[in-house]
Amino acid sequence: MAFIVGITGGIGSGKSAVTDRLEALGICIVDADVVARKVVEPGQPALAAIAAHFGASVIQEDGSLNRTALRKIVFENPEERQWLEGVTHPAIREEIRAQLLAATSPYVVLSSPLLLEAKQNTLADITVVVDVLEQTQLRRTMARDGNSAELVQQIMAAQMAREERLQQADIVIDNSTSLEDLHQRVDGLHAELLLRAGTLKS
Repeated sequence: MAFIVGITGGIGSGKSAVTDRLEALGICIVDADVVARKVVEPGQPALAAIAAHFGASVIQEDGSLNRTALRKIVFENPEERQWLEGVTHPAIREEIRAQLLAATSPYVVLSSPLLLEAKQNTLADITVVVDVLEQTQLRRTMARDGNSAELVQQIMAAQMAREERLQQADIVIDNSTSLEDLHQRVDGLHAELLLRAGTLKS
């Protein structure tokens, strides 16, 4: 298996800008958000289990998952959220492992907003945290998504605290300035990761 780099960051930190740059440099990116959508597609065992448990109200006419209806149920019922995670998290982890194994680049990136919360960092050899100040997260997310400050603050509160995330990082990428500066930092990170991956193989 290739050297695995876990990349995470709070909402609005610029994690996607980092992984987009690495992808442009020829690195395979396994995106946990994409995987999470894949495991609940029609025909997948996880969707069948969800439909059996929650009923027809969470399935749309075309057979796909009604995310809005499901999100409302689990947001209001912690026990139901726990049940859902018990079904989806193992399926997500299995699919992530399969995609990591299939990667052909010198190292592979596992990009996940829940890398630390869902213990997905145990799949990685090294953890990279993309970091900005919390007020920067708030400002950027409001500008990007058109959401209210209150909603963004709720999302941030549900994520791991910034200090805790930084404590678990092997490498921190500061994204508080320009995209040009970020690209330079990511290019440096890429060179370091190539070196580490090469050392691992030699």
